[in-house]
Amino acid sequence: MNAQALLERFLGQSASPPTAQPSASPWTNLGGSGSSGISGTAREALNSAGGLGGLAASGVAGGLLGLLVGGRKKKSKGGLGGALSHGGAAMLGALASQAYQSWQKGHVPSEAPTPSPQQIANVDQRFLPAAAPAADGQPFELALIRAMIAAAKADGHINAEEQGRIFGRVGEFGLDAESKAFVFDALAASVGVSEIAALATTPEQAAELYLASRLAVEPDGSAELAYLEALAHRLKLPADLVAHLERASS
Repeated sequence: MNAQALLERFLGQSASPPTAQPSASPWTNLGGSGSSGISGTAREALNSAGGLGGLAASGVAGGLLGLLVGGRKKKSKGGLGGALSHGGAAMLGALASQAYQSWQKGHVPSEAPTPSPQQIANVDQRFLPAAAPAADGQPFELALIRAMIAAAKADGHINAEEQGRIFGRVGEFGLDAESKAFVFDALAASVGVSEIAALATTPEQAAELYLASRLAVEPDGSAELAYLEALAHRLKLPADLVAHLERASS
């Protein structure tokens, strides 16, 4: 199974993202940080219209992710979903890196512009999914897929009937047998917030796991909000950074 190609297919693109060398860094907030969890600013961002989740759900981003959230009515406010489907994993990395750097500099969280092709090409290597494996030793690309599926299931809308529909559609995506089995297993598994958070080994991975999870939901209900709050807490993300990641997804 090609984990990079599967993540790209999940996001709506078939090409594999660039490969990076492992690297890690500690949390270093030059502008100061709050406690882990979701701050008032982040909650405001969570409740705002649109965002990556809405764009993906509206069919802009496409790919396997669209199957998870495409059946629900969503709002869309721009072209970031389309950019994501073209930028794939590198776009995810660029968005996470952009939010992280803005947080480090102590900037006020604000809606970030879509990274340019040059920014995506020159994204901080630590934020590329291929930079380091997940805590379970598997490619981090698979951890991101697990995170998106778990988040999409948080509100309970993916019931047995919906799973059956998704299983049928997955067969249309041209995946190899191992990739199909991974997706089917991930859809059928009951995975908690703690298990998803435990997959991160670096601050960069933690930030990207949260961003990928946010991509899979539109937090317009208590279940989605509770899930994201719990995930931020388990990932030990500073509240200010969560706010930046929320703004990056809008």
